[in-house]
Amino acid sequence: MEEKAVRFSGAPKAKGCSPIAQAFAEGRDFITPVKPNTIAKSIAIGNPADGPYAIDIANATKGSIAAVNDDEIIEGIKLLAETEGVFTETAGGTTIAVLKKLVEQGKISPEERTVAYITGNGLKTTEAIASAIGAPYLIEAQLDSFNAAWQQVLASQAQA
Repeated sequence: MEEKAVRFSGAPKAKGCSPIAQAFAEGRDFITPVKPNTIAKSIAIGNPADGPYAIDIANATKGSIAAVNDDEIIEGIKLLAETEGVFTETAGGTTIAVLKKLVEQGKISPEERTVAYITGNGLKTTEAIASAIGAPYLIEAQLDSFNAAWQQVLASQAQA
């Protein structure tokens, strides 16, 4: 069986907290700590202990590491939901936004087999994206309440 080369690329942080991407872009093998400022709270680690390992594996496999801003993260969340029906949280939005960026930069070919790990559910971080997609419908745990909210959704779509 033929062995295929694997290339690791990373989306370890958002621009508001991207010490690994900064070090990778500058060709450094050490991390300079930063103060987090991003909607992607679950990956907002200003001094990641494993940062040098991420840089090493990206370099060793000819991969890449990039960061995206909060608006790009929200767009990544929306893109994954619209194309795959998966509602991810902000870390997953970061992954998809960086994947999109690396494809646009020609660092990942659209013809390649690519795996994107999405492990978090978007229901954990609805407050982070509410301003971009609208506030969620709050309903009682009753079928009638769901049906009423669903009718509101259908009515708003009909108006658009």
